Amino acid sequence: MSREIGMAVTPTDAATVILLRQVNGEGKGFEVLMALRNSRSAFVPSSYVFPGGKVEEEDCLPNIENFCGEPDLTRAQGALDGVSLPERAMGIWVAAIRETFEEVGLLLACQRDGTLLSFNSDDIDRRFLSYRERVHGGDLSFPEVLRREDLTLALDRLHYFSHWITPELSPIRYDTRFFVAEVPPEQEALHDGDELTKHLWITPAKALEGYREQRLHMVVPTIVTLEELCGFEMIGEVLESTRGKDIAGVMTRIVLEGDDVQEHAPDGRIFRNLVPPR
Repeated sequence: MSREIGMAVTPTDAATVILLRQVNGEGKGFEVLMALRNSRSAFVPSSYVFPGGKVEEEDCLPNIENFCGEPDLTRAQGALDGVSLPERAMGIWVAAIRETFEEVGLLLACQRDGTLLSFNSDDIDRRFLSYRERVHGGDLSFPEVLRREDLTLALDRLHYFSHWITPELSPIRYDTRFFVAEVPPEQEALHDGDELTKHLWITPAKALEGYREQRLHMVVPTIVTLEELCGFEMIGEVLESTRGKDIAGVMTRIVLEGDDVQEHAPDGRIFRNLVPPR
């Protein structure tokens, strides 16, 4: 006998970034950054995910527009379906960049001359590591980091990829926009050691192999995203695929079949083994 489980909760806006890096000089083949969530996390503990998190009110304040180029600002505010307020839409893009910085130390931002920020010296690396720790700890705001360093957000590096909504009957729910981006040059990923306890660069095919062999626990949006990424050979192809892409929100359904927790996708697929190992 099967039954649905959980309770109705309003989803919170969130953003996730699928970060890609090239694996050889010919441009073919790429890896994706995956991070392991803390086993104590309330949401998807002990699971390999892409960096991301919920949208904060600070991400949606009018002053954040001071750190965005006008063309990027217009594009970002109009690109997301189902977001009625432009400042809320803007906040989702900002959260994607902020959370990537907080969780894995990569900052998609441009310097005054328009070049992408790089951590190409020990001094810069140490300075931004300190910023990151202070932002994560709550004693420094993300906009203040941008102001101090005279940076603008590299919104053009983010490409809207997919939209996932946590099942209606889950106790914690997120309305999550997935973005894809190439990792900034001369920046190295470093998990925060708190929300994320490990990170790895891995090809989509190898990540799925780890999932099937139950070495890498994942949730459905991650699995489906990796499957889609397996259809591309080059990072440029992934980014180009987002141009004019028709993106609709996808929401699965959780069902308890005896002791087996299942997640039913709209396409009819049923995913099992959803409870992570302890």
